[in-house]
Amino acid sequence: MIYKRLYYRFKPYIPWRLRVALRRMLAKRRRETFKAVWPINEAAGKAPSGWSGWPEGKRFAFVLTHDVESQKGLDRSLQLAALDGSLGFRSSFNFIPEGDYPDSLSVRESLVQNGFEIGIHDLKHDGFLYESRESFRRQAEQINQYAKKWQATGFRSAFMHHNLEWFDDLDILYDASTFDTDPFEPQPDGVDTIFPFWVAGKKGDGYVELPYTLIQDFNLFIVLRETSIDVWKKKLDWIVERGGMALLIVHPDYASFSNNGLAPDEFPVGRYAEFLRYVKETYAGQYWNALPCEVAGWYRKQHAEPVPKSATAVSSIVSGIEVVTKNALAGKRAAVVLYSYYANDPRPRREAEALQREGMEVDVICLREDSSEPREEVINGVHVYRIPLKRRRAGKLTYALQYLSFLVSSFLILSWWRLKRRYQLVHVHNMPDFLVFSALLPKILGARVILDLHDPMPELLVTIFGLKESSVGVRLLKFCEKWSIRFADHVLTVNQACKEIFSARSCAPEKIEVLLNVPDESVFKFRDCLDYPARDPAQPFVIMFHGSIVKRNGLDIAVESLRLLLPSVPNAELWVYGLSTPFLEQVLGSVSQNGLAHAVRYLGPKSLEDIVAAIQTCDVGVIPNRSNAFTEINTPTRIFEYLSLGKPVVAPRAKGITDYFGPDDLVYFELGDAASLSKQLEFIFRQPALARAVTQRGQTVYRRECWSQAGKKFLNRVDGLLQPRR
Repeated sequence: MIYKRLYYRFKPYIPWRLRVALRRMLAKRRRETFKAVWPINEAAGKAPSGWSGWPEGKRFAFVLTHDVESQKGLDRSLQLAALDGSLGFRSSFNFIPEGDYPDSLSVRESLVQNGFEIGIHDLKHDGFLYESRESFRRQAEQINQYAKKWQATGFRSAFMHHNLEWFDDLDILYDASTFDTDPFEPQPDGVDTIFPFWVAGKKGDGYVELPYTLIQDFNLFIVLRETSIDVWKKKLDWIVERGGMALLIVHPDYASFSNNGLAPDEFPVGRYAEFLRYVKETYAGQYWNALPCEVAGWYRKQHAEPVPKSATAVSSIVSGIEVVTKNALAGKRAAVVLYSYYANDPRPRREAEALQREGMEVDVICLREDSSEPREEVINGVHVYRIPLKRRRAGKLTYALQYLSFLVSSFLILSWWRLKRRYQLVHVHNMPDFLVFSALLPKILGARVILDLHDPMPELLVTIFGLKESSVGVRLLKFCEKWSIRFADHVLTVNQACKEIFSARSCAPEKIEVLLNVPDESVFKFRDCLDYPARDPAQPFVIMFHGSIVKRNGLDIAVESLRLLLPSVPNAELWVYGLSTPFLEQVLGSVSQNGLAHAVRYLGPKSLEDIVAAIQTCDVGVIPNRSNAFTEINTPTRIFEYLSLGKPVVAPRAKGITDYFGPDDLVYFELGDAASLSKQLEFIFRQPALARAVTQRGQTVYRRECWSQAGKKFLNRVDGLLQPRR
């Protein structure tokens, strides 16, 4: 140990070339000495007792991790993530909280929004984390604070140092600081397994250990100076035969994307891309490409089933991990307040029913659509109480009076209920923002409050009423937004664009979490786009529009694009689904005047189940939004509905959409441009194979963002909020 301390003390003053030369000399001897157990140690291939295999019957797990160690690595992280994503893989990125580069917040946020995982890589990456037991405890407290702030559940030490007993001080779901066999590491004691395993803690809990099983890129290409990926391929093939976990570490610091030569500490990133293609092509359909947190969460549930480690460990789970158990929320109470019709509002209903399934008692205060609806009702276990107010679309004053009436009513009801029963959580949905103050008494008495911002009110009402940004009304709305967010304990919103707006004018980004509006998978059951037969040319080319028929959603633009399309695709038809509105009557009037009555069919409002059937019979869906402040930031749920059922969709090129979908993941048209929309519809008609390829990529995004993932994220956030405050 004394030699390690001296080495790391003087390491910054030893020239890099000298350090690597010494490592190469040592590695050359060790490669010969340990050839019987490296790169393959047969003893590590034995499956653990009780092993039942990977999810969905996959032959092996394929886990990609990236440790970011310098500014150069930070600058390349998004490029490396884009490479992984372009080949259909997901990965984790581990950042040093107090390393040699500045705060990684913007990079971390971008990675999380694109489905990647964030982990903690040591504290300072200086070699002194394990200097003493007391020193480790002190630094573990700091690491836990960063894990909570970053919502990270995984940890990896610098230089792969490890002490599995000491890791009990960390609030983590998993550690990844070990390996099955690697004699080239400073602490070369392998754990002799290519499977995850459980490490029990002294307090009756513990964590999952994920050893890396494929040699690190630095050791392979810089220290051993290999010029091919043969070592990776050989080891991978062996892991596959034994049904283990292939876990790889690649550093963006050393992976060069340049064509202008390599630095001494770099290798061509093409080698890594070649390996990913080898996995994808050789073992298509046989691997489970999971994030480390997904592997650990699954293993914990299947093989360990411990009591959750702590508030931080449970509440920090990223999208895709289910650590919350039914006992975690069982018996607690939640109130939900929304100015809408609960039964027909998908987002509040999904979230309320998710809480109910976890064992919470959930009460909902909402609007009553008409006298035929009961005042009180239990829907799927959720107690729904309806206030006899009906939402009416009218002028600004009418909107304000309706909102104020509902605020007063819900405040009185919620306050009275709170005196009779104890609420741990109040979940308020906008619009309006100030509805959050209906939770005043429960908050004073200890309840936690979530404000769910579906829409930014200033932007939406500017669009509806044509208000000016500088007007008194808009300034008042922004003032209400700021204080409503300040009152809430946590804020949810629907996409990254809205988060940026809210954080820029109302609060710190850390207070806001994105929970996309995605369809209910129990209704919109996934169907691969490849399952559909080729289109029958004798049948109409059906273009589908569904949803709210209001001006900003651009039904008139869809009709105009159809008019432009008909000369080249004469059997094209536009099928429209939704409630009748004055704007619809106006559009249908223009349809008759322009001689398009034979090609436009209005089919009325439909249930979700009927919409599913309609989507499966159409050829393409359209999101023909007009260009305005609201549609620029909106991420329409309808995109995900079409993709969930394997249908191509033409969507506007707007920030709220391109934040989630890459340039080749959707068929885009220019926002508000009927000619551009018509051109893209003709592309889908003329090039069905290319359109299907685009849809496949879009479906990959959908599966990453679907409700089964978002719902777990929501439940873990609620569980974290309800943990005792530190």
